[in-house]
Amino acid sequence: MFAILQHLRLPFSLLLLPVFLFAVFDAGLRQSISSEQLWILGLVLHLLVYPSSNAYNSLEDQDVGSIGLVKVPMKVPQSIEWMSAVMDVLAIAIAGVFLPAFSTLGLTLYILFSRLYSWRRVRLKKWPIIGFMVVFIFQGACIFLITQRCAGVSVNWAMAMVSSCLIGAIYPLSQIYQHEQDRADGVETMSMKLGYRGTFVLSGTLFAMGAVGFTLFYWQLFPMAVYVFHACLLASVVYFLFWAYKVWHNTLEANYRQTMMMNLVASAGMNICFIALNLIPHQ
Repeated sequence: MFAILQHLRLPFSLLLLPVFLFAVFDAGLRQSISSEQLWILGLVLHLLVYPSSNAYNSLEDQDVGSIGLVKVPMKVPQSIEWMSAVMDVLAIAIAGVFLPAFSTLGLTLYILFSRLYSWRRVRLKKWPIIGFMVVFIFQGACIFLITQRCAGVSVNWAMAMVSSCLIGAIYPLSQIYQHEQDRADGVETMSMKLGYRGTFVLSGTLFAMGAVGFTLFYWQLFPMAVYVFHACLLASVVYFLFWAYKVWHNTLEANYRQTMMMNLVASAGMNICFIALNLIPHQ
């Protein structure tokens, strides 16, 4: 039981929460929204869909080295396959009953591609660009789209792409300490493809694109959002530059501890940002 709980990696859902919060903020800024379906979607995503994806990924990878927020993973029990399947079915069933059909379809596609990402017979993650694009699209724009349709508003495609840029910025950094482990598993990640320095260049570029897009869109519509965004993410930028400088001069600094610290600093900043923006009066 403890091994199953560990591999569900429930705290990891907090790292993905900003996309949902961002979509809710943008929807609420444009029109009045109902929160009931959004609460259901948020719980389904963060307590069922994301943990199930984590568990299935652990089952297929059988990692013995550190993985996201788990420094020393336990042996993956075979029963976790059934647990993951039940969670996915439950997520789709709840969505089918309580959420719009479009959101249910989107969740189903998300689950499908998260499986194809890890499944040994397909293993989308073993190709650097394809694996990166699956995460870029589905953990970013797809979740943003599902959330906004659930809120009953038209999709803000520009901000959906910004959400993908923000997710895409952190994803290669999360792979930077696993080069040898991934190579032994026959996987070539985007970080391996680019190298240590190239990983930071890509991540910095995507973050800059997301920050510029966010600033340009909200500067006239809701200037306070721009100030909150940059204030909350300042610590992430400082840590990113500090870590990049260290790795530039010593690749041993591209390790698990530094990676998890970057993830935590970035996710904390974005969560604080979008929680605050959802609480600040928009009018």
